[in-house]
Amino acid sequence: MTSTAEPVRTYQVRTFGCQMNVHDSERIAGMLEAAGYQAAGTDVTPDVLVLNTCAVRENADNRLYGNLGHLRPVKVAHPGMQIAVGGCLAQKDRAHVLDRAPWVDVVFGTQNLASLPALLERARVAQEAQVEIYETLQEFPSVLPSRRGAAHAAWVAISVGCNNTCTFCIVPSLRGAERDRPATDILAEVRALVADGVLEVTLLGQNVNAYGASDGDRGAFARLLREVGAVPGVERVRFTSPHPRDFTDDVIAAMADTPTVMPSLHMPVQSGSDAVLRAMRRSYRVDRYLDILRRVRDRLGDPAITTDIIVGFPGETEADFQATVDLVAEARFAAAFTFQYSPRPSTPAATFADQVPPEVVADRYRRLVDRVEQVAYAENQHQVGRVVQVLVAEGEGRKDQATHRISGRAEDNRLVHVLAPTSGPSPRPGDLAEVEVTYAAPHHLVADAGPRRVRRTRAGDRWAAAQQDDHPGAVLVGMPGRRP
Repeated sequence: MTSTAEPVRTYQVRTFGCQMNVHDSERIAGMLEAAGYQAAGTDVTPDVLVLNTCAVRENADNRLYGNLGHLRPVKVAHPGMQIAVGGCLAQKDRAHVLDRAPWVDVVFGTQNLASLPALLERARVAQEAQVEIYETLQEFPSVLPSRRGAAHAAWVAISVGCNNTCTFCIVPSLRGAERDRPATDILAEVRALVADGVLEVTLLGQNVNAYGASDGDRGAFARLLREVGAVPGVERVRFTSPHPRDFTDDVIAAMADTPTVMPSLHMPVQSGSDAVLRAMRRSYRVDRYLDILRRVRDRLGDPAITTDIIVGFPGETEADFQATVDLVAEARFAAAFTFQYSPRPSTPAATFADQVPPEVVADRYRRLVDRVEQVAYAENQHQVGRVVQVLVAEGEGRKDQATHRISGRAEDNRLVHVLAPTSGPSPRPGDLAEVEVTYAAPHHLVADAGPRRVRRTRAGDRWAAAQQDDHPGAVLVGMPGRRP
């Protein structure tokens, strides 16, 4: 008597929001694969679709519920399909997600990623939606298996949650209080990643340079930078995002003294007006911020510095806005992620009486973006003629008969498009290419003469092998002592 095995169920994960969400999505994918699911192609309808959501801005709500509305007929057309909603918006809205979209099968929060496979199975067996939202972290996400999006680079979470009280931010109520991960665990993960071929690690947290501060150890993050940078095989170390309040000279020294720590810094400023910073409860002022940049440049030479800026915060005057525009030029940002303020529930700023009219916010946003691009373009023009090392990322890009375009990041994290000849070997994702910058645009650089020198890496070998196995660019890994 023969039996027919149940077909393998497939999944997709769609990610909205910050780098922490990207990291969480890699863990979600890893758990699903460890539970027997298989990644579905982008052109097919999966058996399980996970939406990992953001709640930082108001349009995140609209985006989620708009997506869920579009998915309702898809689910009707595919009986047995399951939809799961996780992340910050799930943590915020909870069972309200089912009120708005009763065809959702699972709602899970930021604190219980590990529950997802069991919740999906429970919903499938019981034919009833499952909602599980924990208030405190159950298991540090980095101990869960991960399906990384690239063989050559990885996120490494050093903390979760946030102890800051910025008046515009909903994250602390959704991610919880800051909780640091032991340095021994972080280093063990970095060593495991290097053994798997990873060249670049990015240390991740809501406020990375507050690492250790809750235990009174203000030097912990600087030590961690040095220790991670000294792991044999690590070639590039980055971190995001630091807070100006906690940015100390020992961190700058660690950046300068550790060759593997890259000359790039992403540090949110949010506003160039001291009055607005005070209303935001940001605990530093513009002079303090600019002084940090001066000290970083004194030690690191010419790093690429990027930032986050909110325009239209309640009470922002035209003079406040002009101060922000002036700061962009004085700080010489290589790029800035600019956002229009939107009130978030349960945040103090949502109750402020002097909300800026939307049309004024939109106008200021447009003007700020124009200035950011002018400054970024000028900064990028200084790169023309320089020889940089590019860590090649996924995909080949555009092709013609003679050349094809590969892309990657320079040491300072600038995006570089390299035009490589179609004849002969070409750098693969994960390989390191030495190129001369020949052209600059506001958001990228171009090296049109092709690579001067290419160093093959194990990450590139893994990418090439994955192409043959039809699993491009993804690697399933687990922590030491855990089976993925």
